[in-house]
Amino acid sequence: MISVHLILFLAFGAVCVAGAISLLAQTHPINSALSLIAVMAALAGEYLLLGAEFVAAVQVIVYAGAIMVLFVFTIMLLNAGVEERTKGSRVAILFGVPGILLGSILMAWVVLRHSGTESVNIGVIPGQTAGWGDPGAIGQLLFHEFLLPFEITSVLILIAIMGAVVLAGKPAASRTSPSPQVAPGKKVS
Repeated sequence: MISVHLILFLAFGAVCVAGAISLLAQTHPINSALSLIAVMAALAGEYLLLGAEFVAAVQVIVYAGAIMVLFVFTIMLLNAGVEERTKGSRVAILFGVPGILLGSILMAWVVLRHSGTESVNIGVIPGQTAGWGDPGAIGQLLFHEFLLPFEITSVLILIAIMGAVVLAGKPAASRTSPSPQVAPGKKVS
């Protein structure tokens, strides 16, 4: 008998995969960003079904909300239009397709061979009485033990956005040949 939980899990998984395929198939960056929002929302649904309510809320608030607003703002700031499509590289097809196939087979073999499927107690953090989803325990870990990686990630995202704005700030023609300065009221001959 198939449970409602399994049906919802498969439905959210299908939405996630369809959104990811749509993200790759889109030619306009805003449409790709909207597809990524659908993927993030479907992942939040998966987290809810797995019993990780805090992670689902963070997924919606941080990723589907704040990060995607940042992506859309950056896309609009850069004035990105429709992508140019090329036929692709023969070298990429010659080496990429067999490489992906070989990597997938190797990864499937490792997961099936060394999956470690014995029973695991996931309800309690060792040494504590709080469960994995307790916001107090997560906040304690995030802002005490993992504060430096958290802040380094924030700085890296900020540097990436600043680099994108600098690279897209001026057209290529104005960088190579500066226009002459003309005083107000003077005519250029």
